[in-house]
Amino acid sequence: MKKVRPKKNLGQHFLIDLNVAKAIADTVDACPGIPVLEVGPGMGVLTQYLMEKPRELNVVEIDRESVAYLHQHFPMLDGRVVEGDFLRMDLEKLFDGRQFVLTGNYPYDISTQIFFKMLEYKHLIPCCTGMIQREVAQRIASPAGNKAYGILSVLIQAWYDVEYLFTVDEHVFNPPPKVKSAVIRMTRNNVEHLDCNEVLFQRVVKTVFNQRRKMLRVSLRQLFPQGQISDTFFQSDIMTRRPEQLSIQEFVELTNRVEAEQKQIQTNLCNTNPKEESQYEGDSES
Repeated sequence: MKKVRPKKNLGQHFLIDLNVAKAIADTVDACPGIPVLEVGPGMGVLTQYLMEKPRELNVVEIDRESVAYLHQHFPMLDGRVVEGDFLRMDLEKLFDGRQFVLTGNYPYDISTQIFFKMLEYKHLIPCCTGMIQREVAQRIASPAGNKAYGILSVLIQAWYDVEYLFTVDEHVFNPPPKVKSAVIRMTRNNVEHLDCNEVLFQRVVKTVFNQRRKMLRVSLRQLFPQGQISDTFFQSDIMTRRPEQLSIQEFVELTNRVEAEQKQIQTNLCNTNPKEESQYEGDSES
């Protein structure tokens, strides 16, 4: 069977450097003893080195041509090639509810969605490694106070310790992408629960970073009905800061302040008109 043709609509850039492939495969060694799930194996350049690891391996591939290639060239993966869209899968079923390492040479255009999926299943994924666009890797690994610090940084670092491992040049791919790549590793930290409403935490983070150049006292106003905020809520020093200046813990504290204010507004509205339901009832109970 001839080699698989890279498909632009799937964001395929096949890795052709075996040294880089082996280096990526070795990143899973930091999380020994549990199965590995590779996303987007393509023609198996990374897969061949993952198969050398003494652990169970499944691969997920959406491209039918790649699936056929894997079946022909990697018969030892029989029953381990899952054809389908990773973003639509129930990850609880892949290893019968067991934890696993997530890895891959991720398509650039869906890497962010893959990591949001990882966060949904963080109880199953104690470690995630792989190669992505360098700019995205820099955002994920960025500390507070850096221009690259943003939504991905906060939401991932709240649950994972992030390591930017190494940069990969364009020429090791077919076809070569227009940007550099990077390999990262994310390892679950010891946080089991944030000390705040976690649904509201995500909403606060996304709200303020969507207006990242504005002070918090401006961007946070859209979380409240106009004219209902107390006079003192926006008077604290933190409200004069911008989102990239806040640590994870400060975002937790900010979320608690927002929730307390929302609950107070809801109470005031109920006292004024007991029959009127507040638009924040869902947030306060999430």
